[in-house]
Amino acid sequence: MIAEETFSLDPDYRPHNDEPFMNPRQLAYFKSKLLEWKHQLLHDSLETIHHLQEESHAEPDILDLAANETERNLELRARDRARKLINKIDEALHRVEDGSYGYCEETGEPIGLRRLEARPIATLCIEAQERHERKEKSYREEG
Repeated sequence: MIAEETFSLDPDYRPHNDEPFMNPRQLAYFKSKLLEWKHQLLHDSLETIHHLQEESHAEPDILDLAANETERNLELRARDRARKLINKIDEALHRVEDGSYGYCEETGEPIGLRRLEARPIATLCIEAQERHERKEKSYREEG
């Protein structure tokens, strides 16, 4: 578990490779990044719900009705993807707390700062991710 130290992160701070990997400052940075991402997804979900409630009135034109139904389905699919992403963010936050964040779940090696910046919920280092994708591809090609 990480120390309960409070860091006032400089808004311009970015983790870099010349500091110890997943030091408390980096952990605080990624925790903040994950929490902001989660907050934005939840905010977007609430906006979608509000929008869907507003659009619940009957449309007189069948084409308008069909267009609204298509839009509603797209929004609901996006919200489902967001829900799954929120679950992954929660898992990443748990890894921050238990000290395993930033390390590959297959190899135990550091995932790498650039990868975590691009995909803060990453659980695999690049090499393990590539192996995983090759394995998935070969299963799809065999099936």
